[in-house]
Amino acid sequence: MKEVIFLNSKFIPANKAKASVLSPGFLYGWGVFETMRSFNGKIVYFTEHLKRFQNDCKSIGLELPYSISKVKLILNKALEKNNFSDNYIKLACWKSEKSIDFLVLIKKYQPLPESVYKNGFSVLNSSFLQSENSLLTRIKSTSRLLYELAYQEAKDKGFDEAILLNRRGEICEATRGNLFFIKKGKLFTPSLGCGCLLGITRKVVFDLAKKANIDLIEGRFTLEDLQQADEVFLTNSLLGIMPVSSVNKKKTRPISSCRLTSYFMGKYNLLLNNGN
Repeated sequence: MKEVIFLNSKFIPANKAKASVLSPGFLYGWGVFETMRSFNGKIVYFTEHLKRFQNDCKSIGLELPYSISKVKLILNKALEKNNFSDNYIKLACWKSEKSIDFLVLIKKYQPLPESVYKNGFSVLNSSFLQSENSLLTRIKSTSRLLYELAYQEAKDKGFDEAILLNRRGEICEATRGNLFFIKKGKLFTPSLGCGCLLGITRKVVFDLAKKANIDLIEGRFTLEDLQQADEVFLTNSLLGIMPVSSVNKKKTRPISSCRLTSYFMGKYNLLLNNGN
């Protein structure tokens, strides 16, 4: 089945899509995006993603060519045209030569094997540093060179993911998600002031912790804090909640005994199955 995308007012086959290489979006990374998942026919945390997308567009001077209600209609129509049971969705907007380019891309979602969640990710703290005061830490920018270099560095050294520190030496986030750790039954995560993104799944974990009366502390933490944690996990909209098995080769508690990580994984999966 050929994928169908929506680009600048019309649906077209993905292999027919064209965009100008002279656009500021291409030349300078002047754009924003959202990555979403559709599960059992429903886009997961749809409203939250669209609200962030709209705010991010405003932050960099892009005016959406469609209303949010129209964007919802386009996305749902794109899902119908592609007709996958489980979907990877990318929504993007970037500055073109004269106006704004707008893209909806739908692909069949390919989940990681269950064994990956049972074994967890190995993570490396990257040699690349996050600038905690940069605007780019607060939006889903298409300017992703820092994250891609850090991720490639980790992959080249045999790790699954990279952790970014900021210029103060504090842990910030992973290249593809937010970061949490557990110590003595309490949940910790870097504050937004450390330079991490206000993630959608991050907020879901906040809500789950509140409902379960689990102490949650946002703050400034070091790599040593992370390595001394009992449990560590990452969050994003495609992976959901991914356990971490080791930090710089220092192993965390065996995934099978990570009680709170398993709790959040189970609750998150339940939300997906129930249409969040």
